[in-house]
Amino acid sequence: MNQSTVNGSWIRATLVNAAKGFLMGAADVVPGVSGGTMALVLGIYRRLVDAIRAFDARLLALLRSARFGAAAGHVDLWFLIQLGAGIASGLLFFTRVVPLPELIQTQPVPIYSLFFGLISASVVVLLRSLGRIRLREGFALALGCVAGFGVVNLVPTTTPDAAWFVFISGALAICAMILPGISGSFVLLILNKYAYVFDAIGRLDVAILLPFGLGAVTGLMLFSRLLSWLLNRFYRPTINVIIGLLLGSLWVIWPFQTRPGQAAGGEPGIIRSTPYLPDPLQTEVLVAAACALAGLGFVLALERLAGALGPR
Repeated sequence: MNQSTVNGSWIRATLVNAAKGFLMGAADVVPGVSGGTMALVLGIYRRLVDAIRAFDARLLALLRSARFGAAAGHVDLWFLIQLGAGIASGLLFFTRVVPLPELIQTQPVPIYSLFFGLISASVVVLLRSLGRIRLREGFALALGCVAGFGVVNLVPTTTPDAAWFVFISGALAICAMILPGISGSFVLLILNKYAYVFDAIGRLDVAILLPFGLGAVTGLMLFSRLLSWLLNRFYRPTINVIIGLLLGSLWVIWPFQTRPGQAAGGEPGIIRSTPYLPDPLQTEVLVAAACALAGLGFVLALERLAGALGPR
């Protein structure tokens, strides 16, 4: 393999992983949609969890012995840098350039239709990959459904703006962000910190972002170990719980809902919304169907190109 081919493959991998991160960042801005769901759709979920879990004692030993190349390989560092750059770009783009939190309020039907198609297709792909589901696994699936439905129907409460609580909010939100079916943005809504944090991202307010970021790193290190252990020891039951979480979250992603302009505490969002069946003759229904089909087609296309886009 000549040098130009190697460089071309490296550039392509960098662009693909950065693009996947961008989509994860976009998903994390939308309350009710998980960046973990997007990672699952994009075929990088297990690699991401394993890379995060690799920040361990072995990494410290490699760093102490100045084996920096081995340390970078141990944590899949370049993959994390590519993905992290994409996620940061997605968050900034959809909070500063295209204010997605505002569009959710003004154009909820097209946006939620798109994500409804994405998540529905993800469920189909995951169920097909598992094959026949046994009774015990069906119980795990039902448990995930109940948990997902319960979380998305929680109501936010009044909470302090102190740095210690912002730290806790970051830890809890990041756990949800890497867990498919539970949205980190929705957790922030429950904690009454959605507008507070995303406004800080748009303004680059370090006083808020620093404790939030430290909490996110802490939560990520702890939760990724648990998740990696579950995937390695109990893969099928864990995936069934994840599928259940995705199914449970569809209740709040359904595009036709009576959505209040403000949730408790002045937070924008989808809390206390009630799904309804629209008049099928409405133009809005056709727009919603087109967006949902676009999301569905996107996931199915990615599944077909899974070999080229990287292992799941």
